[in-house]
Amino acid sequence: DVQLQASGGGLVQAGRSLRLSCAASGFTFDDYAVGWFRQAPGKEREGVSCISIDNAMTDYADSVKGRFTISTDNTKNTVYLQINSLKPEDTAIYYCAVVPEGDYNNCLREGDFDYWGQGTLVTVSS
Repeated sequence: DVQLQASGGGLVQAGRSLRLSCAASGFTFDDYAVGWFRQAPGKEREGVSCISIDNAMTDYADSVKGRFTISTDNTKNTVYLQINSLKPEDTAIYYCAVVPEGDYNNCLREGDFDYWGQGTLVTVSS
């Protein structure tokens, strides 16, 4: 079974950094793309970043470009999301999700993803 475990969230002050992790198991890691999504209170879930494990191509939402960096450790089947210069508006539950490579059209669109982790809460204080 596909399993995704997101971790690394917490309460941080604005301006600080945080690294989220998504540990994956139950599938061939290299054959998938991984996306990070977030859902802020009262808002719809939005895609923030994604990466193709096979070719390391990445994409970012305009709202996070320059502050978020997605990366992988293929030896650990883990995808990371480095968040720098945190802002209060980054407060959200962050989810990771996966989809088989080639089975998506837009890796920032949640509807394109098949499997989801449980989410990790990031709270940014001003």
